[in-house]
Amino acid sequence: MTIKMDNMGIVVEDLTAVVEFFTELGLELEGRAMAEGEWAGRVTGLGDQRVEVAMMRTPDGHGRLELSRFLTPDVIADNRRAPVNSLGYLRVMFEVDDLDDTLSRLLRRGAELVSDEVVQYQDIYRLCYIRGPEGILIGLAQSLR
Repeated sequence: MTIKMDNMGIVVEDLTAVVEFFTELGLELEGRAMAEGEWAGRVTGLGDQRVEVAMMRTPDGHGRLELSRFLTPDVIADNRRAPVNSLGYLRVMFEVDDLDDTLSRLLRRGAELVSDEVVQYQDIYRLCYIRGPEGILIGLAQSLR
């Protein structure tokens, strides 16, 4: 049996700002479109819906984020500022070549470190969590090997 993870979805309010942030991180915009009508609602169980979607992919082509902005129906819950130990989907982790450079660029775009520092795990990784636009929790890791 073959299984492949296609993408991870994140619902946002300001799709343009979030696309710009993930572009700064190094993802590439694959496309932007509307998902609407009866067929889309059958997939999600929401009925008639209008959703603006942007698909972002990692440069290696193996990871994708589907960013969605719901026009209808209204968003019903907001979990963006949930702490790290909350139940459910929490964060997406990216491995980067240069954590200091990546963090510097993202901080200039409004990202905030979740803790006060970048942490080193043994001689394997340097890691940190940041909150990006709209409080989206993102992990960054740099391999030391």
